[in-house]
Amino acid sequence: MCVDKLTVMDEEFRSLTDRLRAEAGDSAAFRRLVATQDDEELAGILVERERPLWAREIAAFRLGCRGDRRAFEALVLLLNHRDPERCVSAAHALLLLGDPRTPRAAAALAGNALRTAYALHPVRLLAALRAPESVPALVGTLRRLLTPGEPHWRVALACVEGLGSLEDPRARPVLEAALPHPRLGAAAEEALRRLPEG
Repeated sequence: MCVDKLTVMDEEFRSLTDRLRAEAGDSAAFRRLVATQDDEELAGILVERERPLWAREIAAFRLGCRGDRRAFEALVLLLNHRDPERCVSAAHALLLLGDPRTPRAAAALAGNALRTAYALHPVRLLAALRAPESVPALVGTLRRLLTPGEPHWRVALACVEGLGSLEDPRARPVLEAALPHPRLGAAAEEALRRLPEG
């Protein structure tokens, strides 16, 4: 892992531990999970019953950032959590994990109409992954969110911005359809400018 990634991981880990310290009551168990270098101990947390969510999150994050695929299922669950901060940490760890199942899982979460309120971070992760699943999933999600009265405009905006960053001409029709929307128009115009001609 390059120095830049290590630095970012350290920053994300500090943010995670600062957030979870109060939730864990700054307990001895919390301090042990933060300090341990034993991957087997961390993996055990993910399968033991009645472990608190903060412990599972620390274990999954640390294993994911180390590329240990045993963290995958726990991180996907956290990616779709109602707490946005948990989603941010999970997305960061999933990006570093590099599991080939991640794009499909993120696409399923982004496209789940019943969970649209929690789809912001799966959408952003899809754009960052730049996987074959990314453009079709973002196009499909954005198309669904362009219906009149749709309240989840922030998710739609993330789709627009993600499609702009991916610069795939397949996104042109749905981005053009987003132009009239007051909260999406400027971003859609910028995204269209980034698409190759043809």
